[in-house]
Amino acid sequence: MNNDLQKIHNSSMEILEKSGMRFQHPDIIDLLREKGIRVAGDTAFFKEQQLMEWVKKAPASFTVRARNPIYDITLGGDHMEVAAGYGAPYMIERSGKSRNATLDDYIQFVKLVHQSEHFNVNGGILVEPSDLNSRYNAPVMLYNTITHSDKALIGMEGNAVQMGMLMDMLKIVFGGEDELLKTPRMMTIVNTLSPLQMDRNALDTLIAYVSHGQPVFITPAAMAGFTAPITLAGMIALSNAETLAGIAVTQMIREGVPVAYGNQSTSADMRSGAFVVGSPEHVLSISLGAKLAKEYGLPCRSGGGSSDATQVCVQSGYESMMLLSACSNANVNMVILAAGALDSVKSMSVDKFIVDLEVISLVKRIREGVTINDETLVVDLINDAGPGGEFMTSMHTAKLCRSEVWTPEIGVRGRRGEKSHGEMILANIDRKKDQMLTAYEQPRIPAEMKTDLTNYLLAKKIDGKYLRG
Repeated sequence: MNNDLQKIHNSSMEILEKSGMRFQHPDIIDLLREKGIRVAGDTAFFKEQQLMEWVKKAPASFTVRARNPIYDITLGGDHMEVAAGYGAPYMIERSGKSRNATLDDYIQFVKLVHQSEHFNVNGGILVEPSDLNSRYNAPVMLYNTITHSDKALIGMEGNAVQMGMLMDMLKIVFGGEDELLKTPRMMTIVNTLSPLQMDRNALDTLIAYVSHGQPVFITPAAMAGFTAPITLAGMIALSNAETLAGIAVTQMIREGVPVAYGNQSTSADMRSGAFVVGSPEHVLSISLGAKLAKEYGLPCRSGGGSSDATQVCVQSGYESMMLLSACSNANVNMVILAAGALDSVKSMSVDKFIVDLEVISLVKRIREGVTINDETLVVDLINDAGPGGEFMTSMHTAKLCRSEVWTPEIGVRGRRGEKSHGEMILANIDRKKDQMLTAYEQPRIPAEMKTDLTNYLLAKKIDGKYLRG
């Protein structure tokens, strides 16, 4: 570690030894005590050697297998995957009007994610449907993801009953408990409760996933000045402590289980109390979190592509590009919130989702870099053209002009027709969205598997009208 990262690490260790971390779950407290961690009430106090011995048991990379193997993903090293929005209860229309999200919105996003070449993962809480009872919203969302997409799965957080249902559903789809234990199939976010806590729902989620061999992203979302110190260094030290403590617990439950170092901490607006995502502090937090994760030899997760703007506009564009570029530069392995998120992650927008596909495309092109070899240097071609020559009419240009240079689908270059620039952008958004939804074909799912999933949920008293597959 360099000197600055070592200072953060040392501070995190001091925090966990002196203040400890509260785990609001009796089974976790019993487990910590059994593993030799000092416990007082529901608070665990970690010594550095104890903690890091457990953290080191986590794998440096892991693969999540999709129902369709072409979408299998590996998280670790410098590889980057992106996922769409997560957790928003509202939808923002093009006019800027906000409304409650519905199951129809959720399914539309599942289809759009499935159609996009940029995503190998689907699901999670793409939006939080207001027309679902919170008692069974998680299994309904998972059902509609499984039946509308065969990409790798992101799950969701919830209580023990809901998480048990999700694991039962995975067993139906992927061949039973033994097969599930062998192979990661669905990952999820497990949030800490800053400062220095994990609540019952988070721990119920962690226990369910980890005990079934499924990956979790331990993710603080501290707010500088509110749930963390106002100084960025202090916020990162606190977040790092929470993440490492959560990761240690995963390894106590099941050694070697896949886990990722998550970080979604950022600044807060001291005037309104809002969670701020489109800020330089968030970018710096992403960068430092990724550096720490890589020093610990862990895959990392962060958010990138969201915005504090309340509709698609100049602000939403530059904030999204700033965040996704930061994630790319830091080689974040799993970038959640990469498309569609507005209003400080409280809302999703179809328009922004489509625009963000273009942002992702730009960032991916930059990540590809420049290929330099005899074939690309084309010295003979340059010498043939000579001083004052041209390359526009060469066969080389004709052959590569559509593949070598990135071309926008949403953005507009030059003046065209009578429409304003903004009108042309909106027309391109509509065209792209309509093309994707028209081209969508529901992936095949074995009839017996679908029947078993449906019957399982009907037996749990879930209304069949929500099972849209």
